[in-house]
Amino acid sequence: MSSNKTTDTIPTESKILDVQGIVKRATELNDFGHLLEHVPYAKFIGMKVERFGDELIFKLPAKDDNIGNPILPAIHGGVIAGFMEMSAIVQLMVFMQTAKVPKVVDFSIDYLRAGLHKDSFAECRITRQGRRVANVNINCWQTNRKQLIATARAHFLID
Repeated sequence: MSSNKTTDTIPTESKILDVQGIVKRATELNDFGHLLEHVPYAKFIGMKVERFGDELIFKLPAKDDNIGNPILPAIHGGVIAGFMEMSAIVQLMVFMQTAKVPKVVDFSIDYLRAGLHKDSFAECRITRQGRRVANVNINCWQTNRKQLIATARAHFLID
């Protein structure tokens, strides 16, 4: 059976995700696991999210596959950055009820201490939201919110 590359790469209606519908459903059910199920990287690192009133708290459970330094052991810095970036994207999608996934324009992270092999948490604050660009601050900690392991600033295209 031969395959036609041209028709294989053209998205069909069944392949196109209804981002706005997924976000709306997750918000109505207050179950953001449904939203994260559609994000392969979030599933890969084991990311979770819970809503407390108007706040979303993101969780990166301790997972052996996320370790970058087995001597300490410590979480890989790229996993921490990806977790924080994904947290900001989900925060924007939920609070803006976006029809598209926001695109990263700029992401700057400061690592403050080693992320040890235990659960990590993140919270995001949308600091500015224009018609086309949104700015988000992200803080990540483990056992104490005041002892951050990393902090980041991100700008997203939201058009």
